[in-house]
Amino acid sequence: MRRTSARQAILEAFFAAESHVTAEDIAAEVHRRFPSVDVSTVYRTLDTLEQLGIVDHTHLAHGPAIFHLADDDHQHLVCERCGRVEEVPPEKLEPFLEALRAEFDFDVDRRHFALAGICGACRSR
Repeated sequence: MRRTSARQAILEAFFAAESHVTAEDIAAEVHRRFPSVDVSTVYRTLDTLEQLGIVDHTHLAHGPAIFHLADDDHQHLVCERCGRVEEVPPEKLEPFLEALRAEFDFDVDRRHFALAGICGACRSR
């Protein structure tokens, strides 16, 4: 991947984020520094980074895809009421995934896997 100022700004915005980010989040941050960088450049760069195995994306419920570093293996629990996202270590869901494999002969793509539901705080309201 050729290093350009736009790609450098995209990488910096991605690594500066404190949590999962959307392409739109990154585009907004990059646009502050480089107004000429189009959101399509952000999407293409994120796609390239995913093909290179640097980032992964996940779809959380009905919202836009979120991106995170590929070396941070985890699944997501998403509250459908408040939008809270909880990261779950893969070993916590492994028995469930093994049961799906055994009963349905189906392998889940763990990189794009999220469970939607209602968090404890929202349930108690």
